[in-house]
Amino acid sequence: MSEHQDARTAGTLATYEEARQWIEGLVPFGIRPGLERIEKLMELTGHPERRLKFIHVAGTNGKGSVCAYLTSVLLRCGYDVGTFTSPYITKFTNRFQYNGADIPEETLLALANRLKPLVEEIAETELGSPSMFEVATALAILYYGTVAYPDFVVWETGLGGRLDVTNVVTPLVSVITNVGHDHMDILGDSLEAIAREKAGIIKAGVPVVSAVDQPGPAAVVRETAKAKNSTLYLLGEQFRETASQVGENAQTFRFDGLFRSIDELTVTLNGAHQRTNAAVAVMTLEVMRQYYALILEDEDLREGLRAAAWPGRLEMIGDSPRVLVDGAHNPEGAQVLAAALRDTYAYERLHMMIGMLANKNHRDTLRHILPLVNTLVVTEADFRKALPAADLAALVRELRDEAGYAFELIVEPDWRAALERLKSVAGQGDLAVVTGTLYLIADVRSQLLYNQDSEKGW
Repeated sequence: MSEHQDARTAGTLATYEEARQWIEGLVPFGIRPGLERIEKLMELTGHPERRLKFIHVAGTNGKGSVCAYLTSVLLRCGYDVGTFTSPYITKFTNRFQYNGADIPEETLLALANRLKPLVEEIAETELGSPSMFEVATALAILYYGTVAYPDFVVWETGLGGRLDVTNVVTPLVSVITNVGHDHMDILGDSLEAIAREKAGIIKAGVPVVSAVDQPGPAAVVRETAKAKNSTLYLLGEQFRETASQVGENAQTFRFDGLFRSIDELTVTLNGAHQRTNAAVAVMTLEVMRQYYALILEDEDLREGLRAAAWPGRLEMIGDSPRVLVDGAHNPEGAQVLAAALRDTYAYERLHMMIGMLANKNHRDTLRHILPLVNTLVVTEADFRKALPAADLAALVRELRDEAGYAFELIVEPDWRAALERLKSVAGQGDLAVVTGTLYLIADVRSQLLYNQDSEKGW
């Protein structure tokens, strides 16, 4: 009997590919709010989360960018950093990074084999099988707590906050970037209800940094912080940013915080929201400097912010034609994209390709971008929850007729053919934009950059 068959019969996973398929095969167990299963996994593995220092980041938009800024600066300061994010853009291993590099495939395989019997044990109890996201989260904690041992873990929530699996940890600082209309089917139908879920990551006595700016949601964050005896640092109150220079691929701002002011900080990510995200990251680092003796030199802060990159968010790929990719998959994201298209980028005509998932608030998303386009190519992401191109096109036509817009509409369900159509209509002085769900962005990005298929997903 071969070694391969030996492994199979023993119920273990033989390759990275098998491990990934096993984890992703747990998707049907869905998003079930609650921490019982992840807590059980932590107990069965000896609580590796207690050995780690987390920075917990929640919010509707901007989580990934804030995580990118924090990781980049902490690395520049000489610390070892784990970064756990979702969804991934190119490969499953992207989600578990240590010092900017993906988890090695063989390490992921070994950890998956450690978890598999425990997952099967829990599946036999009344708790039911842990989900894909629960197993991925447990795997991240095992990687950082038993293999890599970083100084800090930048820890992004999956969904919401209060009942999100990542909330199994007690962090050094909690971060809530903002509150917007996303996952309302799960998190609640008002911004206050969503804010309550996000504020669920606030732990007793743990400081909170936030850029929530709507009065209702900000009040929710304020009340939760007060009830938990946590110091709150809110954008516009305890800290602020002021832009000094804004151009394509570089914007400079001044940071004013409770502890000090810092001039001339530059980020290369585009859009006004990226200055907000950078300011949130700076305030978080300032809190760590103040409370936890983080060694943060100004030069490292400057270099780290400037070097931060976040794929798939206002990212320019290729120059003939210029193709901008941006995962604006909800109304707030679309508003940010529209503002950047008006204020940051110069072009003669604007051609856009869009694909969405079936569970999003599309009407308000489209309202932000339809007034700006000359051509709109409607397609669908290669993903089980994709909204059919015909359904999205019907909504586009309805909005176009209501408002009297005069753009050309092209419907092409095959995203590869849609991308070719987009590139063929874009002239030399034009701008082509691909937007919508990150599942579409992941595929387009892989195609344009590496000419290969991506392993996108959660």
